[in-house]
Amino acid sequence: MPRFDYSHFGRGSAIAPPDRYRSRKQPKQDRAKETRQRVLDSAAQVFSEHGYLAGTTNRIAEDAGLSIGTLYQYFPNKDAILRALMEQHVETGMTLLAQRTAAGLPDRLDDTLRIFVRAAIDNHCDDPGLHRVLFEEAPRSPAFLERLHSLEDMAVASTAALIAQYPEVNVSDPVTAAEVIVATVESLVHRLIATPAPVAAGVVEDVIVTMLCGYLTGSTE
Repeated sequence: MPRFDYSHFGRGSAIAPPDRYRSRKQPKQDRAKETRQRVLDSAAQVFSEHGYLAGTTNRIAEDAGLSIGTLYQYFPNKDAILRALMEQHVETGMTLLAQRTAAGLPDRLDDTLRIFVRAAIDNHCDDPGLHRVLFEEAPRSPAFLERLHSLEDMAVASTAALIAQYPEVNVSDPVTAAEVIVATVESLVHRLIATPAPVAAGVVEDVIVTMLCGYLTGSTE
């Protein structure tokens, strides 16, 4: 199965050596977990405000009110912090979609597409500046890229099964159609929402849903 081209996330970015992304041992005690999250919260603020290059561990530690030594107990460098923020972003998106589909899917195709598009938009709206750092400026480990590809494969498979439930869908190859849906939502939401001058979320949602409905049903109305 061809994989979605994540190169649009990587203008000026590179793949970092895997060892730079290895965080310290995961904390088990509540206080340690809280401190680790405090580092991540401050890192999100610092990277969003200063970007990847100027988002140093010293700035992150200062924002968190921690010593640099304490920060290094949890993360060996800023790339490891970025990896954790990337993972957190992905997990948030998955949780958001699971919550919105927990009660089942609507009867109408456009309403179902709207749920998925809106979830993607909401996951990008919280902090567009941070999202640009994570997926445009910062280097990423091969392991994280492989995880993104794996998640995309899962999204394509589940989307293909989903659209097959709607009789109005008129495509010759559901898997290819699912690949188009996943790529369209991810690419357009990223380019139109996670930007210094974002398009209104409601407009982006309506445009993508209308576009995908027309494609899936063969209707131009």
